[in-house]
Amino acid sequence: MQIGLAQQKTIEIKDSGAFGDIDEENFPGASILTRSDQGQVHIYHDGIDMFCDKAIFYGKEDFVEAYGNVNMKQGDTINLTSEYVEYSGKTQLAFASGDVVLTDPQSTITTDTLYFNRAKQESYYKSGGKVVRDSSGTITSRIGRYYMTNKKYRFVDSVKLVNPDYVLKTKTLDYYSDTGHAYMYGPSTIVGDSSKIYSERGFYDTTNDTGYFVRKSRIDYDNRVVEGDSMYFDRNRNFASATNNITVTDTINKSIVKGHYAEVYRAKDSVYITKRALAITTQENDSIYIHADTLMVTGKPEHRITRAYYNAKIFKSDLSGKSDSIHADHKSGLTQLINLRRFNKGDAFSAARKPILWNEDNQMTGDTIHLKSNPETEKLDSLIVFYNAFLISKDTLSTDGYNQISGKRLIGLFDEDNNIKQVDILKNAESINYSRNENQELIGIEKSKSADIIIYFENKEVIELRKLQQFEGKLYTEEDLPANARKLRGFDWRDDERPRSVDDLFKDDPPLELPIIRGLEPYNPGEEFFGEALIGRVNKADKEAKDKQLNKKDEKPKASRTIPKKFLKPKLTPTKQDLVIDKKPKTEEAND
Repeated sequence: MQIGLAQQKTIEIKDSGAFGDIDEENFPGASILTRSDQGQVHIYHDGIDMFCDKAIFYGKEDFVEAYGNVNMKQGDTINLTSEYVEYSGKTQLAFASGDVVLTDPQSTITTDTLYFNRAKQESYYKSGGKVVRDSSGTITSRIGRYYMTNKKYRFVDSVKLVNPDYVLKTKTLDYYSDTGHAYMYGPSTIVGDSSKIYSERGFYDTTNDTGYFVRKSRIDYDNRVVEGDSMYFDRNRNFASATNNITVTDTINKSIVKGHYAEVYRAKDSVYITKRALAITTQENDSIYIHADTLMVTGKPEHRITRAYYNAKIFKSDLSGKSDSIHADHKSGLTQLINLRRFNKGDAFSAARKPILWNEDNQMTGDTIHLKSNPETEKLDSLIVFYNAFLISKDTLSTDGYNQISGKRLIGLFDEDNNIKQVDILKNAESINYSRNENQELIGIEKSKSADIIIYFENKEVIELRKLQQFEGKLYTEEDLPANARKLRGFDWRDDERPRSVDDLFKDDPPLELPIIRGLEPYNPGEEFFGEALIGRVNKADKEAKDKQLNKKDEKPKASRTIPKKFLKPKLTPTKQDLVIDKKPKTEEAND
């Protein structure tokens, strides 16, 4: 409802049995009222009741000063208590000081000094205050503002919300008391027993303990740090998710997982990540990279397990591999490259897309490949290829010649520098070997079958090849061995698939399309508490008092004496807005 100046009501002194007095020397034009045994002084103005032990009432200025056990009530919604209040019926601005407490049905404000603009139903403190809300906790700040119509608080500077489960700190906080929704602006933290959240723009639902954060957002769990462009957090479920440019750091195991969508379950010690997912295990002189469509990292810090699904690849400076899935147990040091049957064509003579490893110039394939490393030294120890083991290395001096060994199982041992030093091919071993003399001239192509084959390496070169229980073998010249007989059954040279860098891990991925982060609206300071309409009414009241010479010459006008000087304007002519005392300007608060 809008109230024009012509309809403005004046302050009334209700009959409360108070004692009346006049002191023209000290309080010219004022009535001095003091409580009696029957009760306090009762003052009324346009829907607000005020009780106090003593009041100085300036009737011509429609202004009152209230002292001692002051209590202002606005219906059953607003209750303000303090030691002192001054109130102008012309401006509808109240100023309270001394143990100020303002309560409504949902929250309580305590502060030293408080302004209350009845025309806009807003209160404001600037010297430190506290708000208590049962379900959300206690909020303190240096500056606070309460928009009573919208049930909205704005806290500025050194904002702190203390809840039994967490402590929220921020630079600026917009808080809606009816929903418990909090909007944070500027560097902000939410610290609980098991997590710490940082963001420079965020939203938190204090009722349901869920949040949404953007701009430099991160969540620190016990031993993981989650970072991303956009983050969601659910305290009750111990759950967090992140979208776009995500990094999950394992602070204990020195590993990192990256991608563009992630889910983290703290209680289960589980991380799920997809969209260019990449797991990085940092080692002293090298790092291991695992990439797949989807990555899962599970288990307690002392026993982490990484699972990579669908087109999984692994890369290290001296080793790379590829398979349908990869399973890495960081406690035992066992990494498994596994093939799913859905990729097998079922043709015994076709080359199924089996797990594959590359080490230096050697290609190894099989139905399943195990890599074993020492968890303490982080160095490769051995590898095992199960079933249909196949080892290929290209003969670099011929155009299409390949050294090949196949068998049921392959066991490889590594030296201290992570280079293969020995390879054992066990059961039904077959080989094709391009034999050359010391001048690298081709002697012939040897093709043989034996029970087992053992190969010894030194400085990445084959120094000895032993065939155990050989039962067939022959050395052919190039002319005597047809091209179609120079490859063992199941031969599949896949060098074009080999990742030679971290970037190569992603070369088969489809184009990446990241979702657009909707984000949160930027901070809008809105209109000052001491806005144009309020200052217009204050200036008008001061001018009327001056024109009627109601104040002493050295006395500051009453309507403006508590208002900060920077908001007072020298121009005393009322604006059009002054004609409607509670007209609401078009500000950010009006649209909240």
